[in-house]
Amino acid sequence: MWTTAIEDAIRKIKSNIAGHPGKLPHIAEGQQYEWGDNDDWIEGFYVGMMWLAYEYSKDSFYKEAAASWLGNFKHRLDHHIALDHHDIGFLYSLTAVAEWKITGSEEARAVGLQAADTLCKRWRENAGILQAWGLESDSENAGRIIIDCLMNLPLLFWAAEETGDKRYYDIALEHALKSRKFLVRGDASSYHTFYFDPATGSAIRGGTHQGYEDGSTWTRGQAWGIYGFALAYRYTREADFLNTSKSLAHYFISHLPEDNVAYWDFDVPVEAGTPRDSSASAIAASGLLELLDLLDPDDPDRAIYEAALLRSMKSLEEHYATSGNPEAEGLLKHGSYHVRGGRVPDGHMIWGDYYYLEALIRMQTGIRGYW
Repeated sequence: MWTTAIEDAIRKIKSNIAGHPGKLPHIAEGQQYEWGDNDDWIEGFYVGMMWLAYEYSKDSFYKEAAASWLGNFKHRLDHHIALDHHDIGFLYSLTAVAEWKITGSEEARAVGLQAADTLCKRWRENAGILQAWGLESDSENAGRIIIDCLMNLPLLFWAAEETGDKRYYDIALEHALKSRKFLVRGDASSYHTFYFDPATGSAIRGGTHQGYEDGSTWTRGQAWGIYGFALAYRYTREADFLNTSKSLAHYFISHLPEDNVAYWDFDVPVEAGTPRDSSASAIAASGLLELLDLLDPDDPDRAIYEAALLRSMKSLEEHYATSGNPEAEGLLKHGSYHVRGGRVPDGHMIWGDYYYLEALIRMQTGIRGYW
């Protein structure tokens, strides 16, 4: 059912690799990505797409292209290039860990474990959190978590499994528990960010950085929560994580507009020109697929999630995908980056492309991502 969309996507990946050797895509406002170096939080998604393309097609072109980046990502770790943030899982789960899982490369495994150690350095014992952004001395961010971090925790859970070192697991578990308690509201909507006293861990307040306002629900954050808590359940089997993922999924599904692709915030006033975020719907689709793998066969919510997944993916494929447009370097139109901050409210988002492809291939073949 999804073959045409997948094959169009992997052709675009091949064209991008050939057209931009040694470069990684950043954000695209038009049809072409801005291509640059490995110095942001998003570069892992492109390499992850290469690994997905290889697993689907078995074309060694994609395998060689993906593996060629491992040394660059190790160099980034060795020299601590733009790594004062928690998105180390986004960078290394889809590169080093993916390569280890697919090829058994010991070099890739070592880079993945080095990345996990780097992420652990962001653990703030007094607050009981992985600090999202900045140095420990950063007064604005010292006690801050954000919901995105849930997708970085699988790197630590993986490292715990690989090494038997329980510290990785304990850090990931404690951060996930704190995220569940403070980022998820009573109605299963979510805060983007939450602040704690860095010295004592006392809760201060929830808020947003990229959402419409502090009390609103940023759709990409809600999607991170669906997928992230499902993954936390996969690794820990803590039932509360599964239930939280399900609750977030129900909220997301019930607040979608008529075409089943999210606006950038669930609470933003909708008018002509209000930005969508196709990447939020792509992430949520991948999260629903993870949930469906985890649920009991007789769970009454299965039918709800299956129907919602199909509606959203059909809408993305038919109305948001760039299939048939060879000029477009991205896979999905109408993603938003940081609307509140005025940064690319409508363009191609490489993470949206990754999750869209991950969902397509998982639905078609059962191949899952690298979390």
